Amino acid sequence: MKPRKLEILREKLKEKDKEIVRLLNERAQISVQIGKVKGEDGIQVYDPSQEAKVHGYLRELNSGSLPPKALTAIFREVISASRDLQKPTTVAFLGPEATFSHLAARLHFGDSSRFFPQTGIARVFDEVEKDSIDWGVVPVENSLEGSINTTLDRLITTPLKIRAEIFLRISQCLISSTKNMKDIKKIYSIPHALAQCQVWLKTNLPNCILGETESTAAAVQMVRGKKNEAAIGSSLAGQMYGLNLLAEGIEDNSSNMTRFLVIGRGESRVTGNDKTSLIFATPHSPGSLHSALASFARRKINLAKIESHPVKNKLWEYSFFVDMIGHVNDKHVKSCLQELKKKTTLLKILGSYPKSEGAI
Repeated sequence: MKPRKLEILREKLKEKDKEIVRLLNERAQISVQIGKVKGEDGIQVYDPSQEAKVHGYLRELNSGSLPPKALTAIFREVISASRDLQKPTTVAFLGPEATFSHLAARLHFGDSSRFFPQTGIARVFDEVEKDSIDWGVVPVENSLEGSINTTLDRLITTPLKIRAEIFLRISQCLISSTKNMKDIKKIYSIPHALAQCQVWLKTNLPNCILGETESTAAAVQMVRGKKNEAAIGSSLAGQMYGLNLLAEGIEDNSSNMTRFLVIGRGESRVTGNDKTSLIFATPHSPGSLHSALASFARRKINLAKIESHPVKNKLWEYSFFVDMIGHVNDKHVKSCLQELKKKTTLLKILGSYPKSEGAI
């Protein structure tokens, strides 16, 4: 009796799958038409503001048992495939393949995009600035280690804009060619990853020798085929290089999070849930910073972040990176920036973009 009931349910699924495939192809045809209109009007294929609105609309529609995160993941790939039908999307990231930067880029843009690893953060900026690649994904800060100064330095000088942000929870894995953790004698990874897992390592593998590499992905590549060695890196790295995940989530602090920025040309439109990043410098006089910050306070503009950054070649002088809630085209934000310009010696808007809904 039960097999018959199972068969009936599977037939129902089959009919639903037929309908889903039909609707996906109809959606794809509409997407192709949208691509033609974009091409005629010179509009970029990837539009983070529009995609943020789509995901928000889908979350509002979802009243069933499918978790919001699962729905977002499904439609991320649907949208990625639709973009590819219009025009292939190219993305530069801090390589090699299977780094956390690569994982963040894939989770944001979807697997239908083309990804190009770069040897450093500066190279990501260079390739997008030269128009060799459409978009770049760069790390800007980690919840435990702080800001990435190389990224901050390039944001000061680049003509590119921040178009989106990505929050990625950093979950470290022990990866090896062997299936038995007892065989491991040496473990490789970047210094930060080794430090982030030190309690776990001392508890579970106290006698192992630790070795440093330039990236977590390089560590995984290094231990391929070696039965007594392991690497600490992402689950993506283990999958990509065909190795075993001996343990997952071995980081000592589960709140370890890295924020990435999507950089490119153009401007993101208002979504109603936006963030604006900017940099400013104040005169070297008492109260100048307080006066600048008062421009935000009077308008009740929330600052999600403010951080001082040394000015190159000027000893003991600092500029300030700020993330504020709101879009540069919001009336109260526009008024704030006009006032701020009069109080600062430097003011650069790094970009307005959809505020991330949380870690992916």
